[in-house]
Amino acid sequence: MTGAPPLIVTRPEPGNTATVARARALGFDVHAMPLFAARPLEWTAPDAGDFDALLLTSASAARLAGPGLARLAALPAYAVGAATAAACAAAGLTVAMTGATDAKWLLGEMTSQKIRRILWLCGRERSALDAGDARVTALPCYAVDPVDPPPAWEKLLGAPAILLAHSARAAARIAALAGTGRAHLSLVAISPAVAAAAGEGWREVAAAAQPDDAAMLAQARALWHKGGK
Repeated sequence: MTGAPPLIVTRPEPGNTATVARARALGFDVHAMPLFAARPLEWTAPDAGDFDALLLTSASAARLAGPGLARLAALPAYAVGAATAAACAAAGLTVAMTGATDAKWLLGEMTSQKIRRILWLCGRERSALDAGDARVTALPCYAVDPVDPPPAWEKLLGAPAILLAHSARAAARIAALAGTGRAHLSLVAISPAVAAAAGEGWREVAAAAQPDDAAMLAQARALWHKGGK
C-alpha cells in the first residue's frame, strides 16, 4: 500500500512469520519485531475422565503441549480464534467450537451447554477467567518470555507506525517500550481487553472485530486510511 506507515508485528514465532506473510500479501510495509519467545513447559496430563472439555486460548498451547496432549484427545476442544482452532486440529484435537471474540464469550457458550469441568491448557502467565458455576482448571504447558527488541525497533518507532498486539502482555510491553512519546503511533489489538492493556497516549487504538490476523489487518488498513485523510 503506497504511503502506508510501517506495520510492526511483535508476536513470538512461529506466529510472527505467519502474520508477516499475510500482511505482506496485502501490500503492507511489514516488519517482524518479536518481543517474546515461546517455549514448552514440563507438565503432566491429568485423567481425561475428570473433565468435560478442553479450553485453549492460544495456538501456542496446542503447538507446544507436546506428546501429553494425546492423553486428552478424547475431550472436545474449545478454541479462541481461528489460528488456535487450526493449531488444535493439527495437534489431533477435535474442535467443538471456535470462539468468535474472546475467552469470556467462549466460556459463556460452554457453560450454556452445561459444560462444567473445563481443563484450560494455558500459558504460565495468564489472566483470570470467570466461568460462573463451572470449574476451570488451569494447566500451564508453555511460557512466553520477553526478549530484547530487534536492532531496528527504536528507529521504526521514531516515525509514524502501526503496531499489532496479540496479547495483553504484548500490549503492556509495547506501551512500556514506546514510552510516553507515542502520540504518532497507532496500535491494533486482537481484542478489546488487549486494547485496554495498551493504555493511553496513542494516536489511535483499535480492537479487531474477531480474534484473528485477518480482522487485525483489516483494522490496520482502516487506521491507515483514516490517518491519510
